[in-house]
Amino acid sequence: MDARTPPGEGAEELLRSMCARMTHRGPDSEGLMTRAGVALGMRRLAIIDLATGEQPALSEDGQISVVLNGEIYNYRELRERLEDRGHTFRSASDTEVLPHLYEEYGTGMLAHLNGMFAFALWDARRRKLFVARDPFGEKPLYWGVFEGRLLFASEPKVLLAHPSVRTRLNTDALRQYLSFDYVPAPLSIYEGIQKLPAAHALTLEDGRVEVRPYWQLSYRKPERQPSEEEAAARVEELLADSVRLRLVADVPLGVLLSGGVDSSAVAALAVRASAETVKTFSISFAEKSFDESSYARGVADFLHTDHHEERLNSNLAADLIGEIGSWMDEPLSDPSVVPTYLLSRFTRQHVTVALGGDGGDEIFAGYPMYPAHRVARLYERVPQAARRMFVESIVKRLPVKTKNLSLDYKARKFIEGMRYPDKVMRHHIWFGSFTPDEQALLLTPAARRASDTDIYAGARALLEECDAEETIERMQYLDTKLYLAEDILTKVDRTSMAVSLEVRAPFLDRRLVEYVASLPLSYKLRGNTTKYILKRAIAPHLPAFVTKRGKKGFGVPVAEWLKGRLRPLARDLLSPARLSRHGLFDADYVARLQDEHERGIANHRKLLWTLLIFELWHESFIETPRRINAESRDQRLEIS
Repeated sequence: MDARTPPGEGAEELLRSMCARMTHRGPDSEGLMTRAGVALGMRRLAIIDLATGEQPALSEDGQISVVLNGEIYNYRELRERLEDRGHTFRSASDTEVLPHLYEEYGTGMLAHLNGMFAFALWDARRRKLFVARDPFGEKPLYWGVFEGRLLFASEPKVLLAHPSVRTRLNTDALRQYLSFDYVPAPLSIYEGIQKLPAAHALTLEDGRVEVRPYWQLSYRKPERQPSEEEAAARVEELLADSVRLRLVADVPLGVLLSGGVDSSAVAALAVRASAETVKTFSISFAEKSFDESSYARGVADFLHTDHHEERLNSNLAADLIGEIGSWMDEPLSDPSVVPTYLLSRFTRQHVTVALGGDGGDEIFAGYPMYPAHRVARLYERVPQAARRMFVESIVKRLPVKTKNLSLDYKARKFIEGMRYPDKVMRHHIWFGSFTPDEQALLLTPAARRASDTDIYAGARALLEECDAEETIERMQYLDTKLYLAEDILTKVDRTSMAVSLEVRAPFLDRRLVEYVASLPLSYKLRGNTTKYILKRAIAPHLPAFVTKRGKKGFGVPVAEWLKGRLRPLARDLLSPARLSRHGLFDADYVARLQDEHERGIANHRKLLWTLLIFELWHESFIETPRRINAESRDQRLEIS
């Protein structure tokens, strides 16, 4: 990794071919830079400063170059401060504050940023590359060292266009995916490609790569706690300011509205802050137990927004699912990826930027698993024999339902998790798909031998960093690091960027997150009432039904689809002949899961969906990977 080596012949052509893999992320323009030791390329979705905001952005003397994916929300404040210190700007874009901020603070610049971002900065004087990802992982960044060259990109498919990179399955990552439904950072599903974790920075200098964290969420409590009234007022103030900052755009903007507390709060504060009528967007389901569209319409009517709605049915879903493998270049088995993609595609017909409610559940303890930990403490006091004879036998006899979050499904999940005393395992079994025992049945002996069996080691290591004392807050920390970053935000980024829509998350303003983490747990989870302080803060701005509803989630009727419209696809992709080709999964076990599910004697929708999504990915990126032409294999890049 010699930072003085001139780019090889054809380097710019190769860089263009890599950028072409992510045109969907930036259809408006392309920015390239090739110099001794470095080649930077980007695609731009023009949001701020449409006329002069092209990238790379440079310092006055051209020695600092930056490419940015995302937005710096406090760029105006930063620009004023930098101009006061003598810096001169050529454009009105948010990206241009980054080279100047680096000149002032070096890598300490990250402490000054409020935004969602993945950026790469080249310091020509020091021959140094500095790459960073935002605190919560809203914007992705993948990297790896191949044949002595550091390569990085927003999506793996971009790296796969480079001749040094091969498409090989990471079997340790496969085990993680089967457990969590996603691949946690720093792993990726590809051997040799890593994710830069959220709130981390990477530097390349003097031929050495260093990855380090730059921010840590703390749950330490101040000596004087605010009253509930003070806390609610401060939450409202911080969230309102976060929404205000995220309304800045030179293109049409709207709000994704489900009718739940989080998205409704964002919509209400957007209406309050906007001088124009706010556009809102939602999706409805033909299946009633999954449909929340009436709540979204009720909120839109209350707030007087310009509301738009699209309907999802199983036929449309089946068509979309067939496309997943082509644009999700890592497997992600969250079924809500389907409606999220459809909602993004529908929203993009009207606006270029949308605000969403992501992050509220992790910050304000909104998931049903949090109260479940309290129930678990009581359940552990029940003698084992009584559990087996009474509770477990009753749960086994519950009729199998396929409705959204049905009682039998929640009860079976709870009992399943309680078989594992480790709280980290238990929490993620409630969230995820295959338990360790189920993986032992699913994976072939060869697959088990090729992978690490300690699936939850990384999660336990993350928990060691957490300074919270309460179990529920410790699980919130894990969910922020894992589920939020690697599932929710990955899903939103991939689905929205697939259609060139930028989605912003006001709940993930670091000021708000740090403040809420410092509040007592009882302000967030009050008995069985989740998001207590948020509901109190936002109640005056919303209809009463919003804060009184229980959490439903962005559920999808996968269980029924797997018996009907998706059955042929699932039977084909999970057939013994196909499974035998890669030799990872036991075909008899998979056939039993399908048979039991289709006969209605068990609800294996989560397990089957996880396998189906993996096979869609495997077919697109391992069996028939899309490669660049063989003649470009001789080209070389030091950094790209």
